[in-house]
Amino acid sequence: MGPSMETARTLDERAKAVAEVAAAHAERTDAHARFPAEAIGAARKERLLGIAIPRDRGGESAPLSDVTNVCYALGRSCSATAMIYAMHQIKIACLVGHAGDNAWLLDFQRRIARDQLLLASSTTEGQGGGDVRNSAGAVEPDGDGFKLTRSATVMSYGAEANGILSTARRAPDAPSSDQVLVALEKAHYTLEPLKGWETLGMRGTSSAGFNMTARIGAEQVFPVPYHVIHARSMMPVAHLMWSSAWAGIAASALDRARKFIRMAASKSSGALPPGATHLTQGNLTLRSLRNNIQGSLATYEAARANGDALDQLDVQTELTLLKVNASELAIATVMSALRATGLTGYRNDGEFSVGRHLRDILSSSIMINNDRILANTAGGLLLSQTPDKISRTLGHA
Repeated sequence: MGPSMETARTLDERAKAVAEVAAAHAERTDAHARFPAEAIGAARKERLLGIAIPRDRGGESAPLSDVTNVCYALGRSCSATAMIYAMHQIKIACLVGHAGDNAWLLDFQRRIARDQLLLASSTTEGQGGGDVRNSAGAVEPDGDGFKLTRSATVMSYGAEANGILSTARRAPDAPSSDQVLVALEKAHYTLEPLKGWETLGMRGTSSAGFNMTARIGAEQVFPVPYHVIHARSMMPVAHLMWSSAWAGIAASALDRARKFIRMAASKSSGALPPGATHLTQGNLTLRSLRNNIQGSLATYEAARANGDALDQLDVQTELTLLKVNASELAIATVMSALRATGLTGYRNDGEFSVGRHLRDILSSSIMINNDRILANTAGGLLLSQTPDKISRTLGHA
């Protein structure tokens, strides 16, 4: 996941500056379930929100590897900041990859880069939970434009964002799976609070629920169907960005465990405490996690460069299951850090506490539930492959 030669030093320095601000406010962000305004403000100051937008639209044309590195760096400082940044960059990938020659969507990218606008996502709706491939709200004709009404039961940092990308049914009479993606600026929608966000972890993402009402023009609807956007950008980029943020959280927990082991050894004439073996195990799982991300990133980039390869089932399966593998490995890594630190890490006070890391990382397996992903993946494999190939594909995961 090494950064490009052209932007490495500059992006590393800028990401480090934002990470330092995020770390300084991470405890308060978690304790009060507050949006990490200082860290996102620092990201704007360092102009990190538009790095993946092409240069001819005001961005920096940063490769995906550089963006995942920023997610990792932020994850080591503040989970909520990392996840917000990751979700924003997923929306950017959809805009950059699927705007086509739509003048409004191209200009929207220019304004995001120029003004460092923050984008949120609205794909979770009603009772469907994390079923992002079905929508209830539809794009409906309304005078010389269209309207969209959604019961967005979870919308991370929706109230703080400058714009939203939302899924919707193509028309009122369209089936729930016939979806489009719609780009909304803050002036285009209103949000009525529906649910709060009092959770175990990831508290600073401010993922409250809203009834959203929007009025848009036809030019704000992406020119390609959502199922294409989902397969080629939304899903793979989401899994790469999320996994990188989770890896950063896991690495931060291990950092605390390592410092604790060193402190304990120094107080006992070099004798290692009982939990030291768990630090070794944690390092192994973190290495596996980062190798998985690197491998899936290489798969995605190669498939993007090879025409329709992204649509191949083996590629889609690997990118889909990255989320499952990464979340389980990240949880295992943080658990190893907890076992290494023992009661000291279990406490919520003190420099070696990993309680916040554990609460935050547990969200990784249930945001778009791993069970749902595995069931959907298995169903697709059963319909299209022979039993021996199914076994090999799932075994690779």
